[in-house]
Amino acid sequence: MNYNAGIYIRLSQEDKNKKYESDSESVVNQKQLLRNYCKKNNFNIYDEYVDDGYSGTNFDRPGFTKMIGDIKDKKINLVIVKDLSRLGRDHVLTGYYIEKYFPENRVRFISVVENYDSIKNQASNDSSTFIIAFNDYYSKQNSLKIRNVLDLKRKDGKFIGSKPCYGYMRDPEDKGHLIPDFEVAKYVKLIFEWRAKEIGISEIATRLTKIGAPTPASYKRLSSSSIVEKKKKWTIHTVNNILHNRMYTGDMVQHKETNISYKSKKRITLDESMWIVVEGTHEPLVDKNTFMIINKKTRNKNRCYSKRKRPERLLEGLLFCHECGNRLGVLYRRKQNYWCINCNKYARDPVRKLCTSHFFAYNYFEELVLNEIKKLLSKLFNDLDIKELNKEVIKRTKSNSNNYKKRKEDIIKEQNKLYETIQTIYKDRLEGNITLYQYKLLSKPYEDKLKDLNSKLENIIIEIKKKKYNIEKSQNYINIIKKLLNLDKPNKDLLFTLIERIEADKDRNIIIKFKYNILSNFSFKYEDNRIRNPYGRKGRNTILF
Repeated sequence: MNYNAGIYIRLSQEDKNKKYESDSESVVNQKQLLRNYCKKNNFNIYDEYVDDGYSGTNFDRPGFTKMIGDIKDKKINLVIVKDLSRLGRDHVLTGYYIEKYFPENRVRFISVVENYDSIKNQASNDSSTFIIAFNDYYSKQNSLKIRNVLDLKRKDGKFIGSKPCYGYMRDPEDKGHLIPDFEVAKYVKLIFEWRAKEIGISEIATRLTKIGAPTPASYKRLSSSSIVEKKKKWTIHTVNNILHNRMYTGDMVQHKETNISYKSKKRITLDESMWIVVEGTHEPLVDKNTFMIINKKTRNKNRCYSKRKRPERLLEGLLFCHECGNRLGVLYRRKQNYWCINCNKYARDPVRKLCTSHFFAYNYFEELVLNEIKKLLSKLFNDLDIKELNKEVIKRTKSNSNNYKKRKEDIIKEQNKLYETIQTIYKDRLEGNITLYQYKLLSKPYEDKLKDLNSKLENIIIEIKKKKYNIEKSQNYINIIKKLLNLDKPNKDLLFTLIERIEADKDRNIIIKFKYNILSNFSFKYEDNRIRNPYGRKGRNTILF
């Protein structure tokens, strides 16, 4: 048989930093070894797939992905690696590709060092199971060792991050020690000085932009083609991050995030109790007392009326800015004691004029909008035949119930197929064709899928029972429909069912957009000659629009 070989080479970041006696792990040496092997065995090399600097616990690698694509396209029918750890260090996924994926796609697999060859029935093949498991174990232990070493350095007050925070740099004589970066540290000091003098955060951002202070993003030269210009402008968010960063007090604050596991790059934020903090490790850019006073004031000013503690306004979730597309926020002004509407994008950073003000007193806005909606929908609802609608609702309720029954049947069929597959694998185990480890490895994906289907089936059975109960309980939805369509007391269900969104533009035009094209888009001018704060406290000066 003619073989078109794909040479797969992987070198992890950890491997790069090691000093090998023979340098046998390097990409160049792996290539040379595998090329010689192919030449010796008369294998045609179709392509070489290289992942330089990628972990073996993660199979989301560009070279590996390209190789799998070529396998699917029938371009290669042989995969050769230096050793099993080059393919991967996750024992489940590595075993899956060797024991299942490659054989199912008629791909021969060879690992040179372990003398593993998938088409040969030899003793060395059996040892691969233990080698794969050991590679995974090695990766886990290596990860734990690295974490322990890093934690010791953190607890010793050494900086181990990739880049210090804005205003600091690594000490050339001690990489774990931070010293002020005088090129930008002066701007950090200015931020704290201005804030201590009660200068607003938005004004601070404006001042920094005007004097040409480099932003943290532009100073670190972070690449992002789409927002290069924005990186040159200071924002409220950027200034806030600096004001809340305890590192500027001279304390080393680390371990605020961590990877979920050694097999995943996804990071999670840790609770503050798990942070590693060492005081007085480097020169402060602000004294601790000033830092505490500033943050206490910021926390007090940021306290707002929690949405969880108040009923949601009727139109919340439907309101959008016509210009920028962001939501219009509905806010409670506690001091003035009234609700208002404004563009979220503008409200977050009004000085930079990312959008324009779309300010409305909420209660009056809602009143006007509901009046227009009532006029538009009245004729539509009057033309409805409630009895016919009732029949249609009952019909659809029964149809939904039938759909659930069909889904139940499909799941049961899929379950039966999985049972048959698991039984086949179990039979191979009883007959000694596969080892216990291989049985567990092969059966696990099917058992997990079966478990997921069992859960789905339970939920569907519950839904079927609910539908059946509702149909038996009441065959008459007329009163429910009338209540829903009551325009004198509209509810969120009705509004969200019929309306796509309500937009307001800078000229105070209101546009109502309906779902399903039940009505054409409708717009009207917001007119209000009343005072700006019609709900304010008595005695407060009022401002006209």
